[in-house]
Amino acid sequence: MADKPIGALVSDGLWGNNQALVALLGLCPLLATTTSATNGLGMGLATTSVLVLSNLTISLIRNLVRPEVRLPVFVLVIASFVTVVELSMQAFFYDLYLVLGIFLPLITTNCIIIGRAEAFASKNAPDRAVIDGLAMGVGFALVLMLLGGLRELVGQGTLFYQAHLLLGEAARGLSFSLGPDFQGALLAILPPGAFIALGLLIALKNVIDKRVRQRQAVRRSVAAGAQPTG
Repeated sequence: MADKPIGALVSDGLWGNNQALVALLGLCPLLATTTSATNGLGMGLATTSVLVLSNLTISLIRNLVRPEVRLPVFVLVIASFVTVVELSMQAFFYDLYLVLGIFLPLITTNCIIIGRAEAFASKNAPDRAVIDGLAMGVGFALVLMLLGGLRELVGQGTLFYQAHLLLGEAARGLSFSLGPDFQGALLAILPPGAFIALGLLIALKNVIDKRVRQRQAVRRSVAAGAQPTG
């Protein structure tokens, strides 16, 4: 893993090993907070911040922590950064903080963060740990935002409604609406809708990956057939 190129780390985090679509980790915030694109983006940014900071710290102290106590130490580090992020959001994005509620402190037990700390940050240099945390965090945030946007659009006929809660007053223009006459599907913004939407996203990723592998196989076959047989 330490020899994996930087580009591969980024590609894995954003797509190939996306923790939400491949490992299916972090499902609690993924399904519970994605009732809108704004909520998904806010939770995604909070998780990414904790992931990057905890990866960096754990990588820096990896040679100082005894193996017997590594997991409690990792959780303590993660919980410290979660507290910082939670207090920062409470201070600067209070309305969004109220919406996300209990799911902000629950970032401490997010399996993605603990998993990357154990599997990568504790075994790699700080620069690679930061890149891994950023890539995994951004990949997770994109899924949160996409899932939230899909559910919001189908369920309410809006997109990035109340974006100003996260991005400021200038973001009011980002809001999109299908109009007051749109009759949304209530199922989309209920818990069953979250499972259905996530399943569709996973299925779409699998289809894309399968087609990419088929094209690569065809290219290899063509390249092998074009080589001289001597």
